[in-house]
Amino acid sequence: MRGYRRPDGRFGVRNYVLVLSSVGCANHVVDLIAKDIPGAVPLRNAKGCGQLGRSAQMMSRCLVNLSQNPNVYGTVVVGLGCETMRPHELAERMRSLSDKPVYDITIQEEGGSSAAVGRGRALVKDLVANAANATTSEMDLGDLVLGTNCGGSDATSGIAANPTIGFVSDSVVDAGGTVYLGETTELIGTEHILARRAATPEVHDDILRLVGTLENDLVASGVDVRGANPSPGNMRGGLSTLEEKALGGISKGGTSKIQQVIEYGARPSRKGLIIMDTPGYDIESVSGMVAGGAQVVIFSSGRGTPTGCALAPVIKVTGNDEAYSSMGENIDFDASGVITRGESVREAGGRLLGLLEQVCSGEKTVAERLGFDDFSLYHNMELWGTCTFS
Repeated sequence: MRGYRRPDGRFGVRNYVLVLSSVGCANHVVDLIAKDIPGAVPLRNAKGCGQLGRSAQMMSRCLVNLSQNPNVYGTVVVGLGCETMRPHELAERMRSLSDKPVYDITIQEEGGSSAAVGRGRALVKDLVANAANATTSEMDLGDLVLGTNCGGSDATSGIAANPTIGFVSDSVVDAGGTVYLGETTELIGTEHILARRAATPEVHDDILRLVGTLENDLVASGVDVRGANPSPGNMRGGLSTLEEKALGGISKGGTSKIQQVIEYGARPSRKGLIIMDTPGYDIESVSGMVAGGAQVVIFSSGRGTPTGCALAPVIKVTGNDEAYSSMGENIDFDASGVITRGESVREAGGRLLGLLEQVCSGEKTVAERLGFDDFSLYHNMELWGTCTFS
């Protein structure tokens, strides 16, 4: 594979200039700054103000870490100027973490939206021109941080698609890379299985605490997570319980030892298989993994989903031959042969690994070709993110 080597030694598989909103008030300006500038990626932030405690900490962590994703060449932070997420301080923290170029502006200091758009476009055009001079060099699987996710799951997901992804996950880990397994609500019922795979006693306890804390918080709030999970589509696809869904879902993580459990949008301190505490909503889950440094995501869907990501290519995998036929426009890889043609998981996994290498070297996924740039950071801390890890 070939990627863009960044100042910190990590490799990007895309070469973007990030135009990042620190607060919802700046979203429209961010869109106008990046409009019609190839290579510029605007990220809209639904919150960024009116947040306290752990919610504010999580938002700040995610915004800073997004700039550090290896797919980002440089960043322009755009704020209003009076929000909780102080844009100048965010930019200073970004600059302290790497030698990537980072600029910051506020609408109030620039004297209004039009002036901010003009200033921002000048900065972005300069960064894009410089980014065009970046060249690729050889990288291997050990340089990857791979996110995994599933959405629109059905019975074939756990039989074919997710085990196929698991083969790729094991390949990345064996090469020295990192893989994220998330969607905490969809780990419920399998936490004892995952805990047995913990690399250390501390990780074992973190896994049990992660799921246990979520369940306890939901019960204390009078909420039954099984009212929304499995979803109606999951049930129509043959998944009867959340536990059944989870048993199929965790196979995306392969068979490796679990090295660490981390908070949403955090960067791990270890390599290997990592559990990230993400919600079950696909766009927020994928966005958190990308904030945590994932350069690419493999996403299974038995029923088909168009979801992509603004900063990272998302490879769609299905184990359902009917979904591949009807939703083929939105799916990159057909793993249904594991069910219908006697293909082994290893054989399907080898094919998917080849596609991953091609995408990391520049081949566009279907979501990229269709322009799907989904992005949303989780920010409701009432029922999420109350657990800390060792």
